[in-house]
Amino acid sequence: MAPIKVGLMGYGFSTKCFHLPFITPNSDYEVVAFLQRAEAPSDPSKVESGKHCTVDYPKAKHYRTAEEFFKDGDVELVIVCTSSDTHCEFGEQALNAGKHVVIEKPFTATTAEADKLIALAKQKGKILTVYQNRRYDSDFRTLRHLMSIEPNPFGKITEFANHYDLDSPPWANWGSTTPADSPAGGMMYGLGTHSLDQTLLLFGKPKSVTAFLRVLREGGTDDAVDDSFTIILQYGGEQKNLIATVKTTVVSPQTKQLKYWVRGTNGSFVKSRVLTYEQEGEDVQMDHLLDSHMKADNPGFGIEPDRYHGTLHTKTPLDESKFEKDKTGVLFTGKIPSKVGSYMDYYRDLAAAIRGERDVEVKAEESRMGIRVIELAKESARRGVSVEWSEGP
Repeated sequence: MAPIKVGLMGYGFSTKCFHLPFITPNSDYEVVAFLQRAEAPSDPSKVESGKHCTVDYPKAKHYRTAEEFFKDGDVELVIVCTSSDTHCEFGEQALNAGKHVVIEKPFTATTAEADKLIALAKQKGKILTVYQNRRYDSDFRTLRHLMSIEPNPFGKITEFANHYDLDSPPWANWGSTTPADSPAGGMMYGLGTHSLDQTLLLFGKPKSVTAFLRVLREGGTDDAVDDSFTIILQYGGEQKNLIATVKTTVVSPQTKQLKYWVRGTNGSFVKSRVLTYEQEGEDVQMDHLLDSHMKADNPGFGIEPDRYHGTLHTKTPLDESKFEKDKTGVLFTGKIPSKVGSYMDYYRDLAAAIRGERDVEVKAEESRMGIRVIELAKESARRGVSVEWSEGP
């Protein structure tokens, strides 16, 4: 089967570290075009790798304007890796040009923009999806596996905490006075789109949203865009006793950062991440890619070392060979080997969806839900109240 021809918009960190390493080893794809505003160097041999797409991918076409890029009839799949405030504009142009579209996070700045793109994709009969790659993280795959086990090791889940904490990350400097109303600005639209997507995938729409936004970076003003947040989701119906906390802070001076904490009527699970390099608290795939320079199709890629493994405590009688009995003879405690993380699987799943072999794994409507939570969180923080769920405009 002929490979799916890919065009990427942008040639920054996202394109080079979160997309190309997981596309190029996959024979389902062929990278044929880039949109990069910078002029191609006259002598590529004098330019170091990573600076320009024509240096690294000389066989691919290089466009400097979106208009020229979208006219390329060879491109079947467009990946939008440009600034957040352009996602809706470029997504719309790509769909109108008859392309399938992957949009980096955040999906859009507003639910109104998300609804516009979702409706257009249906009209054009094209796949529109969002790069929610953190569904393919090792720790999240491990948690989803535990929640799927029968008998359930947690019983009824009553509390869930999803942290993505860092300590003064250099890439999170939006300037001390970047306005709080900047389109798609702030940490909720950044790391929050990862954690919210995971949480909503596990538990669905909440009954209410309560949020606290803070500016903790040095020199930040009270009316600047948030760099730290706490969002509390309260559920209803059969999940009326569930409270989920989604949190990020940029002040967290410790080497072992909490990732997940799950507590239920029958068990609990705690998972942390060990900080190993400047990206801080990323999935082990980033360690392998940036520190070890390992290829994504290496058999060892995405396998977490033992020190990353989470701990499960449960009263449910599971396989005793994997757990240690405590003095009560009831509670089982043990380290849970982590599932393999694989962003390549995101693109494997997408290729199957484009070819009509399965449904798309990351539905745009799910990412739209995450944007709606952010809107409600901003309202909650502004008014100082809990806000009931509503679908929005």
